[in-house]
Amino acid sequence: MVLDTEVYSNTGGQSSKSTPLGAIAQFAAQGKRIRKKDLGLMATTYGYVYVAQIAMGADQAQTFKAIREAEAYPGPSLIIAYAPCINHGLKAGMGKSQAEEANAVAAGYWHLWRYNPQLADEGKNPFTLDSKEPDWSKFHDFLLGEVRYLSVKKAYPNEAEELFKAAEEMAKLRYKSYVRKSKEDWSNEGEAEA
Repeated sequence: MVLDTEVYSNTGGQSSKSTPLGAIAQFAAQGKRIRKKDLGLMATTYGYVYVAQIAMGADQAQTFKAIREAEAYPGPSLIIAYAPCINHGLKAGMGKSQAEEANAVAAGYWHLWRYNPQLADEGKNPFTLDSKEPDWSKFHDFLLGEVRYLSVKKAYPNEAEELFKAAEEMAKLRYKSYVRKSKEDWSNEGEAEA
């Protein structure tokens, strides 16, 4: 299980490939300019690894289903859990981290999905998108609920809006790619027999 804090919180909050676009971090004081890597999607390319992306505060049933499936899977499993941390600077406070997870999913900042290779063996799509269509109108306000974004807006107001718009576009692109993956046809129908 990977608890994705999106910053290297245990080493001072440095910018890394896990830092999202537009967030402030050590070594990215004006906001990170490139998008975050998609560790989960990268892991699905192996084809034999169970992968899930969860946020317990957003959907406990999906979280438990992913954990049960990962445990039952007869091979390597990877669960990536959205984990707000102190370096996010939640304006609502760390006591509201579960609500922050729910807000992240509702706004389209974080997406819930599962990838089970066993389904491919049955001719079914192994990728299941569990997130509903986000309310993109909440995305900007979600960012401003965290000091790591709010600090960029205060220090660099002109650049901040550009970065926040780019972060939203990246979130939309990521969601669209998940929607496409969830609609792939994995049936064996129409394949020529050897």
